[in-house]
Amino acid sequence: MDLHILAIGRLKAGPELTLIKDYQSRLGTKGNKPAIGSIGPLHIREADAKKGLGGEQLKQAEADLLRAMRPEGSVTICMDERGKTLSSRELATRLEKFQDQGVRHASFLIGGADGLAPDVRAEADLVLSFGRMTLPHMLARTVLAEQLYRAATILAGHPYHRD
Repeated sequence: MDLHILAIGRLKAGPELTLIKDYQSRLGTKGNKPAIGSIGPLHIREADAKKGLGGEQLKQAEADLLRAMRPEGSVTICMDERGKTLSSRELATRLEKFQDQGVRHASFLIGGADGLAPDVRAEADLVLSFGRMTLPHMLARTVLAEQLYRAATILAGHPYHRD
């Protein structure tokens, strides 16, 4: 199953981008197969926020951009502070269930500075949170990329994750 992080805003050169590229590489493909187990590769797609808009108009415009980036038939997982908190093993189990259902793409949506529009959250298959603390968007992407790699290693029986 291909993984997609769809985000508003562009990553700039720095430690976050370096780490994300490392996890992308680890989840990349060797031939036609994911590098670890059956989860991967990891794709990152970004869109710029609309200039001149604010409030709900901006969130709705960003929602439209995120929807347009989502692959056909993808499950949608929104990253939002109001979402469920899962352990790494629980995330791996959720991904495995999606995969067992024949899902080929899992898209993780990260909104702009004001978050995701309510209608995007409402139509999501799952809404996840890293906890009640707010993370900078670039750091949230990095943490998500690591957790997706961790989930893949859990499902593959790789010793990266330790309970």
